[in-house]
Amino acid sequence: MADTILKTEDVMIKFGGLTAVSGFTIEVERGSITSLIGPNGAGKTTCFNIITGFYKPTSGRVIFDGEDITPLEPHIVCKTGIARTFQNIRLFTGGTVLQNVMTACWVRQKAPWWSAPLYLPIFRREEREIRERSMELLEAVGLDKLAGEIATGLPYGAQRRLEIARALATGPKLLLLDEPAAGMNPQESQELMDFIRSIRDRFKVTILMIEHDMKVVMGVSEWIRVLDYGQLIAEGTPAEIRANPKVIEAYLGKEAVAGGEGIRVPDPEGNLETTPDGEAEEK
Repeated sequence: MADTILKTEDVMIKFGGLTAVSGFTIEVERGSITSLIGPNGAGKTTCFNIITGFYKPTSGRVIFDGEDITPLEPHIVCKTGIARTFQNIRLFTGGTVLQNVMTACWVRQKAPWWSAPLYLPIFRREEREIRERSMELLEAVGLDKLAGEIATGLPYGAQRRLEIARALATGPKLLLLDEPAAGMNPQESQELMDFIRSIRDRFKVTILMIEHDMKVVMGVSEWIRVLDYGQLIAEGTPAEIRANPKVIEAYLGKEAVAGGEGIRVPDPEGNLETTPDGEAEEK
């Protein structure tokens, strides 16, 4: 039986008279890389906001590691072991690369708060440990040589990596990535796939990802769930999702289903194009 780290039970959320998400029920296996995809406006980021406590569902529950976290505030959800990145990068303006990561590390602070203004030995010791931990994280994402640079001055791809390092600094069991490949060129997207696998393996973290880049989704995901108009319409392996008529209709319309079209995705080398039935043809 699969070891489930995250489970949502019939989650629904309404904004006024609009139902944004309805009947959202998933189980995420511990240690997996799972993607949540769907057309723009399908409700994907809303689901992330519910899982992380930014939104409270109208009904339903969110269970994390066996605990009902539905009523918890975002900072408490973070302490339970869920971290996230955002669709629009949100680094600490004016802070260095190192300061961005160190700030996140303080989520696990052990020294009492009053030891900081008094600069007591217990605080100084923990500060040294956090600095060392932060540098290790920066080394893991390839940014250790840029530790003293202003974070918002980094190239776009480096800012994405920094945001992931900052999320990892909170010591999560589950990492939510909201469109990590947004704005990246094909080479950066390929590197991102390798990077996502490496952080899963190195930090023993489960990854749930929203992404529009189908090459990244199909290349790195072990399981995919598809949202459309706030409802789950399909789930399965990349090959199953690529050939699913409901998914093809959601992305390309009914005419595409009737015409036998599918979601066509280049392989990592860019040499082949995969057809809906799982076969490959030369470009």
